[in-house]
Amino acid sequence: MKKTNRFMPLIMALCIVVGMLIGNFYANHFSGNRLNIINSGSNRLTNLLHIIDDQYVDKVNIDSLVNNAIPLILSELDPHSVYISAKEAQATNDELKGSFTGIGVEFTIRQDTIHIQNVIKNGPAERAGLLAGDKVVSVDDKPFVGSIVTNQEAMHRLKGPKNTKVKVGVVRYGSKKVQTFTITRGEIPQKSIAATYMIDDSTGYIRIKNFGETTYPELLIALETLSQQGFKNLVIDLRDNTGGYLTSAIQIANEFLPKNKLIVYTQGHKSPKQEYRSDGHGSYQKIPLIVLINEVSASSSEIFAGAMQDNDRATIIGRRSFGKGLVQQQIGFPDGSLIRLTIARYYTPSGRCIQKPYTTGDDKDYEQDLLTRYRHGEFFSQDSIKHTGPAYHTGIGRVVYGGGGITPDIFVAEDTLDMTSYYKEASMSGLILQFAFTYTDDNRPKLNNFKEMMELADYLVKQNTVEKFVSYADKRGLKRRNLMIRKSHKLLERYINSRIIYNMLDEGAWNEYINLDDPTIAAALKVFKDKAAFPKKPVQPEAKVNRARAKAKGKK
Repeated sequence: MKKTNRFMPLIMALCIVVGMLIGNFYANHFSGNRLNIINSGSNRLTNLLHIIDDQYVDKVNIDSLVNNAIPLILSELDPHSVYISAKEAQATNDELKGSFTGIGVEFTIRQDTIHIQNVIKNGPAERAGLLAGDKVVSVDDKPFVGSIVTNQEAMHRLKGPKNTKVKVGVVRYGSKKVQTFTITRGEIPQKSIAATYMIDDSTGYIRIKNFGETTYPELLIALETLSQQGFKNLVIDLRDNTGGYLTSAIQIANEFLPKNKLIVYTQGHKSPKQEYRSDGHGSYQKIPLIVLINEVSASSSEIFAGAMQDNDRATIIGRRSFGKGLVQQQIGFPDGSLIRLTIARYYTPSGRCIQKPYTTGDDKDYEQDLLTRYRHGEFFSQDSIKHTGPAYHTGIGRVVYGGGGITPDIFVAEDTLDMTSYYKEASMSGLILQFAFTYTDDNRPKLNNFKEMMELADYLVKQNTVEKFVSYADKRGLKRRNLMIRKSHKLLERYINSRIIYNMLDEGAWNEYINLDDPTIAAALKVFKDKAAFPKKPVQPEAKVNRARAKAKGKK
């Protein structure tokens, strides 16, 4: 299939040439034939489609042909120029818009039934009376169980225009009776800041999931919340943040930089160079700052991290970021579909483009880059990082590299010390998620008594959830491996309990729990303790020699 895709442009070109020859033949032999239009080379693809529609031996769905052809054409440009169908466009845009219209629940599908995992506070579903743990069995008086229940179909039935109504039948825990609720759909906020809390008495923490339309105002609220709690240091966590809107990253960077500092600039063949600079109105220009990144942090995450690093404004901790330095413009079609076309590259203040290498028209190596890095050992050793781009310098002369992501100032290896094949299978098979939801569902009356993360975490430790999971998994094909279970006990407990905490509380509590023993968080706290969040000017070789001589002289 891949080879066919690679030769598709050649096949299409041959088809166009053959079409032109046919057109010329008919044009020369039948004066006035409407195929004379083929002689104008500017509309070759359009003309080819007309020929296929008019003369192909079988009936052809031209819309389907175009939908299949557009992604192939865009794939010949770069890995991030993509086509998004009308069906997918709404969901894709909702993620970054900051809201969508629906009933306001998070759900999972188990045994061909929708299980409500969380009910969004003050949302339509909560106002109508739905509870976490309810099982949806009908929608608008029609049964909705069995093989028809898919994530896409559930979203289709439950989402809808604002102020429209949907009738939902649910079976509640401890009852077999179907209860019916009529819900008026409304605006459901999509928050891009997942957690805001104080790690210790002086350190605030903010995790940004993506950069959407509402991320900047969300950040201002988060900062004000931390201000009221007296924070003096700040951690911004961009791990697993795949990016979003360029504007949001620029607005947030502006909060931390003094006036007239370059944040990022963009430039492309048809896009003149455009610089984005700080205006000096940021309220947090002097607070000690640490930014966390990893191999999934991309695009706008790298813009922010790069601006902080190149301006020597913050210490970057974690692992090398993804390496997406291409700017896309969204262009819509009348049918609701759209393309995201790369129109420029973005460059950090030092002048580096952090886009990792790619081969035009061949996404295979690009898509497997993270796996290649993993196999190469980059996640476990800073010495394994391969810099493919030239060296640049920050404002105070520190060396940074282009050509493949943001390399952190402080590297933190992925922790695999207690990893076993049992743990990998338990997590990747989905069994832990299934168990956590089942455990939550079966114990809601007890678990509802805990409103704080630490209280719930302490309670779960006493419940021996690992042993309960092992028994659950054993009945479902994952055989008990006692030695491996003992070795991975801490990892298993952390994963299992984190999902139960997520189910019962919220994403913020989940983040707070998994950060308790996070080595990257520990590294950040050490930097603050050492008062080293603001990068220091590198010592020149000559200065090092003079310092050594002075030290030796002092000993004499």
